[in-house]
Parts: sequence; C-alpha cells; structure tokens
Amino acid sequence: MKYCRYCGNSCADTDTFCAVCGGKLTPGEENTRSQSESGNETYSNESETPKGQTFKDKVADAFTNPVDRTAEYAADDVNTNRIFAVLSYIGFLFIIPLLAVPDSKFARFHANQGLVLFIAELISSLLYLIPFIGWIAGAATGVLLTILSIVGLVNALQGNAKELPFIGKFKILN
Repeated sequence: MKYCRYCGNSCADTDTFCAVCGGKLTPGEENTRSQSESGNETYSNESETPKGQTFKDKVADAFTNPVDRTAEYAADDVNTNRIFAVLSYIGFLFIIPLLAVPDSKFARFHANQGLVLFIAELISSLLYLIPFIGWIAGAATGVLLTILSIVGLVNALQGNAKELPFIGKFKILN
C-alpha cells in the first residue's frame, strides 16, 4: 500500500496517479505514513519530500477549493437578499446591494467581491494601451475576469458565500 505524498490518500501499489488529487506516484517509491508527536498523521516520501505545490496545482486548487464563508451568514439573510448578491457581479452594479440592503451581510460580502472584480476589470483594461502584447494580455485577463464573474454570479444565485479564486481574499468593504 502506498500513500500519496501530496494528500495522504492510500493508493494501490499499481497506481501511477493518486485518485484524489492526481499527484504523480513515482514507480518504486515507498511512501510511508507516520505519527507525529502531536498524534496527527503526517505523510512523507523517503526518497523525496515536495517543497510545495507547483503553480499548476495552486491554480487548480484556487478554482476547486475556494474559501467558503456561507456558514457565517443567516439563512434568512441569504434567501432574502440573494438577487441583490447576484447583481454585484454585473459591472458597476455592485453598488446596488450597498444601497438597497445595507444591513445584509451576505449581500455586502458579494458586493465586496463584485467591487474587487470591477477594480480588476478597470486595471486590466489599461493593458489595451500597450500595443500587441497588451492586447493579448488584456484579452486573456478579460476572459479570466469574465469566468470569475460567472463563478461569483452562480455562487450568489445558489446562496453560497465562496470567495472568488485569486481576488476573493481582498477586502475593501467591511
């Protein structure tokens, strides 16, 4: 029995990739599971210990494991103000939840996400001032920000308070 050095999942000896995280299992490597002094299980690879996640892993993790703050908000607040939260992701309409339902913490969370997204869109539009490379970079960031907007819109529509990947950790509104 092998254990994935990235997530600790138990894998069959014949597996080449972890079924949970997709981490590559090197043939012949012996991963071991050990107990630390605190009693928590730790996972190590006797031949090599990874220093950290690769950029690809971090990007994938940002999209698949966003910080979920849904439990911090009252269910009636979420159900009542869901439509205002959805408006937060449509350009400058992030201002509407702040004006219409200023006491809603759920709508305020999404208004903050929408404001950060709007600022990112304004900054990315400056890339178009740079010929050729700026146009390509501007188009690429425009696509990424559109995807983030859709992710936020879907989260708000479903009543979730999940931070947007990459930019969701920024807090402008309290």
